[in-house]
Amino acid sequence: MAVRDIAYVELYAKDKQSAVDYFVSALGFACVADSVGSDRSSVLLRQGAVHLIVTSGPATWKFLDNHGDGIADIAMTCEDVAAAGKKAGRAGARLVGSTRGNPILSGCGDVTHTLLPAATDPATGLPPGHRWVTMAQRPGLPVERIRALDHIALRLDGRDLEGQAAFYRAAFGLSQDSPAYGTGSIVVRSSTGGVTFTLVGSDPAESTGGLDTFLARNGGPGVQRVAFLVEEIVHAARDFRHRGVEFTGGAGVCHDTRADSLRLFGRSPYRRDTLFFEIVQRRGSRGFDSADIRALYEVMDHDRLAAG
Repeated sequence: MAVRDIAYVELYAKDKQSAVDYFVSALGFACVADSVGSDRSSVLLRQGAVHLIVTSGPATWKFLDNHGDGIADIAMTCEDVAAAGKKAGRAGARLVGSTRGNPILSGCGDVTHTLLPAATDPATGLPPGHRWVTMAQRPGLPVERIRALDHIALRLDGRDLEGQAAFYRAAFGLSQDSPAYGTGSIVVRSSTGGVTFTLVGSDPAESTGGLDTFLARNGGPGVQRVAFLVEEIVHAARDFRHRGVEFTGGAGVCHDTRADSLRLFGRSPYRRDTLFFEIVQRRGSRGFDSADIRALYEVMDHDRLAAG
């Protein structure tokens, strides 16, 4: 009954085409399919194992008015959707909708979670609930740098930290891990490692505004940061910077129970700073040393100086 992996994340955007252009031109995503419904229009993007839906239209207006551009839904797979939905309901998750018989449940703030069967093939399947029309792939796409979603950071009032962690453990069968960012955070993840949420009450490393600033700009708790896993962070950072991504807000080694990691924060592409992106390399195929860290600071300093 526990969730296993993240099937996709859905971004609500005021300007869908501008959002899609950023992911394609700056981060190297490919447009896979589009869908037009009575109250929304969506584009499905893919890179590595990451599926991202960008949606605009009347169905998104309430969320956008309250929160600005941001992640509205994080869809997760499980072995038994019906049983998982009932378990989540007993733990306090509200049923807010459904798609093709799959429940859409309340999560952190106004973020929802669609539960999907684990049998869905994330590499080839198209997310349910849309009338997708596949799109021809453009030749000469950039080299894929992003392999998967590393984690998603949910920002909330620090007073709700323990309660929100308990909710995700009880509702979705996630286990609690050691914090990735210090004492002001709690990490919860699935047994497969395919779902990892960092619940952040305070972030000492953040330099672009504190907790109260984010909660005010975002209209309350929600997804603050999406972290993408890359194979070679220095190469990825230089490539992304060349394509227009600006980096800021710190770089360095992060320690948790999975493995040491190198991370680099990107400047938010949204006017209200409602959502940030991060790239992460975990110690695996090769290690990293002080030269890698210096190279990341060079990337970050270049963008800081360019911004004036």
